[in-house]
Amino acid sequence: MSWTDERVELLKKLWGDGLSASQIAAQLGGVTRNAVIGKVHRLSLSGRAKPATSTPRPRKARVASPHRPGNRSFVSGNTALKVHAQPAPRRAPAPVPIEDLVVPISLNVSLLALNDQMCKWPIGDPGADGFHFCGHRSFNSLPYCEYHSRVAYQPVNDRRRDRDRREY
Repeated sequence: MSWTDERVELLKKLWGDGLSASQIAAQLGGVTRNAVIGKVHRLSLSGRAKPATSTPRPRKARVASPHRPGNRSFVSGNTALKVHAQPAPRRAPAPVPIEDLVVPISLNVSLLALNDQMCKWPIGDPGADGFHFCGHRSFNSLPYCEYHSRVAYQPVNDRRRDRDRREY
């Protein structure tokens, strides 16, 4: 299909009327949407009339509520039946000192016998005979038991405090 002068004039008219490239391609027949877009760019037809359906609607003005910094209520979850009040400050339970935890005796679990509910703390040298894993029940969906979790995951504040003690 070639672009004749009549087809180019019809393309210009339809483009100026605000029709889409798909609609123009359907009216011209024998041409694709992409061919119409390419011809429009080659002809440098940038100005388009706005379609009648795309008239801008006026926006509603937002009414700003007065801001009271000291009067905030706490909202969480379904609030249909809740009383809105300040939440009570939550205190994290005091962690058990690592010295008070009992070191578990290893269950000598091999790599092949490990599953998701077992402690994966390695014991021994991986290259030596007798290497195994702790194997006790995992703690709070962590990969380790409670004891090994305390060893592996140290809170940031504790690490900073220990580091500051060593510097003096």
